[in-house]
Amino acid sequence: MSCLLVLLLSLDKFLLHYLKKRWLSPRISTSPSKSRRSMAAAAAGGGGAKWSETAMLVIDMQKDFVDPAMRSPMLVDGGQAVVPTVAEAVAVARERGIYVVWVVREHDPSGADVEIFRRRYYSGGKGPTVKGLKGADLADGLVIKEGEYKLVKTRFSAFFATPLDSVLKTSGIKKLVIVGVQTPNCIRQTVFDAVALDYEKVTVIIDATAAARPEIHLCE
Repeated sequence: MSCLLVLLLSLDKFLLHYLKKRWLSPRISTSPSKSRRSMAAAAAGGGGAKWSETAMLVIDMQKDFVDPAMRSPMLVDGGQAVVPTVAEAVAVARERGIYVVWVVREHDPSGADVEIFRRRYYSGGKGPTVKGLKGADLADGLVIKEGEYKLVKTRFSAFFATPLDSVLKTSGIKKLVIVGVQTPNCIRQTVFDAVALDYEKVTVIIDATAAARPEIHLCE
């Protein structure tokens, strides 16, 4: 019988965990890019991980949420800083054959499908994140590639009123890795729902997720 486990790991420790190693040691390079490349290369030689049973959920990494230039009321202040780590995590996922799911918000221009408690944030004339507008684009450096899945949501959880659970389970997915923004809202609610839906393991990459303030992120 499978035992569900929720892990909070840095990207480096995530790679080590899936390589069946212990945590970082003095023999492993302290250079993030070098150590991650070496760990990815080691994984390519085996590692024993069932990557085909793992999906990475990339949550809300859109310009409205991470790019201050958009001046969106939904900006996550810590979001821009994690874009490079999210990009690196996605690159590792692709190398390992992990199924990448891009979870985005795309609302009706009227805002009729926005949560009632959030509608007050748009009273200043800035509307919600809408497909086709620049704010709905992924952050610079992030691109959806062929074979990856784009999922549109209108609430915190990626599972709420979406086909995500069906898409994952019919693809043989049993384990999830989660990156994106923001930790106390969409990340946390998605993790809670994944636990309720009996995924065997849910891993949150702590340096590829963010909240409005660091202390909020770390408290989650």
